[in-house]
Amino acid sequence: MADFPSKGLIGDFRILRPRYSADHAASVRWLSSAHAKSETVSRGSGFDGEAFRRSMERYVARFGCGPDSLAARGHDLEDFLHLDWERMRLFNLEKDPRGAGMHARMEVFSEIADRMLEEFYPADADPPPGEIIHVTCTGYVAPSAAQKLVTRRGWQESTGVMHAYHMGCYASMPALRMASAFTASPRVRSSVPARVDIVHTEACTLHLDPSQHVPEQLVVQSLFSDGHIRYSVRPDDGGKGLRFLGVHEEIIPGSLGAMGWILGDRGMKMMLAREVPDLIAGALKGFLRRMFDRVGADPSEALSKSLFAVHPGGPRIIDKVADLLELQPAQVAASRAALKAYGNMSSATLPHVWAAMLADDTVAPGTLITSLAFGPGLTVYGAMLRKA
Repeated sequence: MADFPSKGLIGDFRILRPRYSADHAASVRWLSSAHAKSETVSRGSGFDGEAFRRSMERYVARFGCGPDSLAARGHDLEDFLHLDWERMRLFNLEKDPRGAGMHARMEVFSEIADRMLEEFYPADADPPPGEIIHVTCTGYVAPSAAQKLVTRRGWQESTGVMHAYHMGCYASMPALRMASAFTASPRVRSSVPARVDIVHTEACTLHLDPSQHVPEQLVVQSLFSDGHIRYSVRPDDGGKGLRFLGVHEEIIPGSLGAMGWILGDRGMKMMLAREVPDLIAGALKGFLRRMFDRVGADPSEALSKSLFAVHPGGPRIIDKVADLLELQPAQVAASRAALKAYGNMSSATLPHVWAAMLADDTVAPGTLITSLAFGPGLTVYGAMLRKA
């Protein structure tokens, strides 16, 4: 395997779990009950809500992610812990069968993001970073949580803020690309130590619309969860971490309608076509050939010896990638473990996989990590890392 030049060292992963967690069975019960309540309120008296709830439970079990692949989902909103609709903050379905409007949802997102940034950077924290890149696909408030934190801490002269928003599940890799450039900028060079922090705050569960009963939405609603992670990129000093070797991205021709993330009156709506795994499969081998060529890797050696950090958009995505590339189970084990433990946390998911690989003593120094994620476009994004 070639010795690629490093564009930075990734490390210091810090995970903050959402306040609450629901196992698979509890999630199915809540979703089924919410869909039934929404339909009952919409149709009025005489509608058999209990029969509809039972049918929705079957549909969620049929179309959603099963317990073998997703054991639990994290969430930061207390609404999902009970079925007392009238005391729900966002999902008082007696009042509105679609849930609260976007303004109310963004108020909750703002509170979550502010709390996460405060916990990631306590008042007695280490010296501030030269830059904070705030990554999210699930909420927008200006000034942002990162800007408010910098102001509260008095870091205005030492710390810049960059926002990487609404790019979808692959957003961690463009963030790495930015961080790599920032570590060479004069502002970061003047900080001690020179580092750029990337912070993900994803609150996917805020965007549920229980009036949408179609299979595509049941897949999304049962799969996505909340997640928050912070990590640092610094000039490669030969220490422990993941060496960042390069990135590559392509939009698959003829795929614009396959995936979307659209702002609406009742949250953001994910559009996910059934053919997404097949579109990815059709483009992936050529994409990898071009990415390996870009960083100077031998394709056969990379495919047989590297670990794959595949964004777990769902078990079918991991299966499709593994089957297409003839990967061994161990090569995608970390991605499956992240999906089962956390669900799909949008942009925060892949960094959870990286954190696990870095912490895993069975992953030897020198191991090459091929990272893949997919998002609207339909975009395929890849990054090459090596464990140091």
